[in-house]
Amino acid sequence: MKDISRNLTMLCDFYELTMANGYFKTGLTDRIVYFDVFYRSNPDNGGYAVVAGLEQIVEYIQALHFDEDDITYLRSKKLFDEAFLDYLRNFRFTGDIWAVPEGTYVFPGEPLMIVRAPAIQAQFIETYVLMVINHESLIATKASRLTRAAKGRAVSEFGSRRAQGADAAMLGARAAYIGGVNNTACTISDELYGVPASGTMAHSWVQMFDDELTAFRNYCTIYPHNSTLLIDTYNVLESGLPNAIRAFDEILKPQGITKCAVRIDSGDIAYLTKKIRRMLDEAGWYDCKIVVSNSLDEYIIRELIRQGTEVDAFGVGERLITAKSDPVFGGVYKLCAIEREDGTIQPKIKISENVGKITTPHFKKVYRLRGRDTGKAEADLICLHDEVIDDTKPLEIFDPQNTWKRKTLTNFTATELLVPIFKNGELVYDLPSLEEIRRHCQEEREGMWEEVRRFTNPHNYYVDLSQKLWDIKHALLNRRGG
Repeated sequence: MKDISRNLTMLCDFYELTMANGYFKTGLTDRIVYFDVFYRSNPDNGGYAVVAGLEQIVEYIQALHFDEDDITYLRSKKLFDEAFLDYLRNFRFTGDIWAVPEGTYVFPGEPLMIVRAPAIQAQFIETYVLMVINHESLIATKASRLTRAAKGRAVSEFGSRRAQGADAAMLGARAAYIGGVNNTACTISDELYGVPASGTMAHSWVQMFDDELTAFRNYCTIYPHNSTLLIDTYNVLESGLPNAIRAFDEILKPQGITKCAVRIDSGDIAYLTKKIRRMLDEAGWYDCKIVVSNSLDEYIIRELIRQGTEVDAFGVGERLITAKSDPVFGGVYKLCAIEREDGTIQPKIKISENVGKITTPHFKKVYRLRGRDTGKAEADLICLHDEVIDDTKPLEIFDPQNTWKRKTLTNFTATELLVPIFKNGELVYDLPSLEEIRRHCQEEREGMWEEVRRFTNPHNYYVDLSQKLWDIKHALLNRRGG
């Protein structure tokens, strides 16, 4: 991968620096703390999310350092103790991180990442960790929904020019590929991350020539094995398609080339594509594909397919790269425990009048429980870090809010979701390739019941607490805090 390393250490909320200075002055620099990264609700009222962004977090953690320009800037704010600034000169991350691998289907309330580190370090990485997970998980989730709606038809990511900045375009394309899209229009995402880039022409190519047929002939001559012609510059059925067929006949057919495509970016897609398919078949271009774009989302794609639209591939731009229908993932970073000098862990809880904002305390792990006979996920169980689930014995799980709702699992497997990423500041995780992450996401999809994956009123997937963890949480609630 091409090296685009940048020092992003100062990409943080200013309060992370003021708190760090405060921890330093009050003797809490080396206090070991535990933070959870989780989110509270699924995008688009869906039944799941797809987690992404871990690779970028690993790169960020490995590059963390303050240079002299950073120190000079902080000194200019006249807020920070000089001894603290001197401490920052040798700053590096020395803690532990566990995370759910990229491409995994995840659910509200469960930790996607756990950070155990000295207080200043753990607090300091909050902004970047959330920024990356929130953005890439949002786009990966949207891509998953779009590709499911397409029912096996190709989906291309077309959104760079609508993205909120360069990183949003580049990493958005990466996340979309994890979620299932086939390729991207963003060239640099191919160069940097290996997301296949593709593209043909804009309307300006057609307008550049004296007539549409000349534009199509020239394109087919230059790119005989990549001839996708945009046929809606003037009139799709009366001009664009007849000229495309003529160009195919004159340039491709003598070379024995039968694979080509036409694209439309406007008009009544259902009506036009049916007409286009019939005209292409009548002209003998049975292998010519039809590609459509124009403000598509999963609901429009699903409806087009229901209407029998003759489409082989979809191009999706702004509604994917910005997750336009629900553009905030809502991940949060919350303190859940501190470690005392004797090594004991003291759970911490955040209490709120808004019940949905009450956190789950303690150092935890998450198990995914799957039916042995079906291979499908039945529930996730959040436990204390030292609890072990024996999947050879029956396990009773219960709804954390409505505890009378209980179920006993018998024929199941229990797999831990969180895996070690950093140990004492050293990377202990072999980062998978992008193709491996993408395959993992596809496997995860097949491991979920269709009822969880549906777009409207999805089944509520169970994320339960172990009895020990539930008892600790409610003991803290009863005494109003940690």
